[in-house]
Amino acid sequence: MSKVAIVGAGLIGRAWAMVFARAGWTVSLTDPAPGALDVALEGCRKGLLTLAENGLCDDAAAAAARISAAASLAEALDGAAHVQENGPERDDVKAALFAEMDRLAAPETVLASSTSAIQCSLFTKELDGRHRCIVAHPVNPPHLVPVVELSGAPWTSPETVATARATFEAIGQAPITVKKEVEGFILNRLQTAVLTEAFRLVEEGYVSPRDLDTTISHGLGLRWSFMGPFQTIELNAPGGIPDYCARYSPFFRRLATEAGGPEVWDEERVKIVTDAWGPPPAPADHAAMSEWRDGRLAALAAHKASRS
Repeated sequence: MSKVAIVGAGLIGRAWAMVFARAGWTVSLTDPAPGALDVALEGCRKGLLTLAENGLCDDAAAAAARISAAASLAEALDGAAHVQENGPERDDVKAALFAEMDRLAAPETVLASSTSAIQCSLFTKELDGRHRCIVAHPVNPPHLVPVVELSGAPWTSPETVATARATFEAIGQAPITVKKEVEGFILNRLQTAVLTEAFRLVEEGYVSPRDLDTTISHGLGLRWSFMGPFQTIELNAPGGIPDYCARYSPFFRRLATEAGGPEVWDEERVKIVTDAWGPPPAPADHAAMSEWRDGRLAALAAHKASRS
């Protein structure tokens, strides 16, 4: 078994503690706020029971027993293979905290931050061990939503990225690698694009907020719960992404121009995406994937109806 240090015992810190504990890791939880650790340990115990009731944790009691409170940062980091920091969203606070963690942690320990917006380079540039620092941005709550965005600074080593990715895969999360630093990482930028257009459509009188939400929850959201936007459009045209772009690029170009957004639908940029995605599926594979998609959507629709 490996040990993880969870620095900061708020909602995200507790969720991370549950994620690592149910995967068999020893968890050392620390927080300087008075009473925070007692609240966190009880919250983890209750949360693990809820996970077990829904088939998402094999043994809640055993997992809870693997989580303990550490009286100091040094105690929490002692022997830890991975550190997950969940402190305040301020550059200066994170810089000071990472400097202390870099001093205390073993040289091979990965130092990861759960920050939702601050780029890794903004709080690690002065560290001797800056090569082993990385952002591991979860989606709240990480014990239920598995994606983790891994974003290093220019000096974060490839070995650190690979180790962090392997760690999160091993504990049942779904890591993605942000290949170079960008504000907001990937998920928040996608969410911003959708929200910006949602606000525009409502503000200009095209749709009500409730009907727009219905468009997502009973439309795009159903497909996106099983696949991303590229696979979605691959299955929406017989010839995959190149075929889809050939059919609909003029429409998307007009929309992008009207919205004043960047031009992304010209042939050169479409080719970059299609080349990166890979060749379109063979007809039989396309049909099989479409059948799989429809089956999963049917199951999800039935589930959503049963919960309404």
